[in-house]
Amino acid sequence: MLKFKGNEYPCCASLTMGVIGGKWKTVILFHLMEKTLRYNQLRKTMPTVTERTLSLQLKALEEDGLIKRKVYTSKPPLKVEYSLTDFGETLIPIIQSIADWGDYVAEKFQE
Repeated sequence: MLKFKGNEYPCCASLTMGVIGGKWKTVILFHLMEKTLRYNQLRKTMPTVTERTLSLQLKALEEDGLIKRKVYTSKPPLKVEYSLTDFGETLIPIIQSIADWGDYVAEKFQE
């Protein structure tokens, strides 16, 4: 058994999917690979995600140490930015491979 952040996983693939799996986590990580984004910028890149779901997924990714949230309070309006942590950047090759495979499937197996 492997352990990460208080959860147990039967194998390394299960651990990876437990951390980045689901419909939106990988999408969020994909959009943060190249640049820091504000909440509304992220929301615009994923128009079908609900605000509640996006907030919950961002919180989970932050709790797992994959993204960091920076709040600017010096002047209104409040500004919040999200970016990958050094730990989150270790996922870039994996996320890029997932994206490349998606492009391949979309191109080769169109209906």
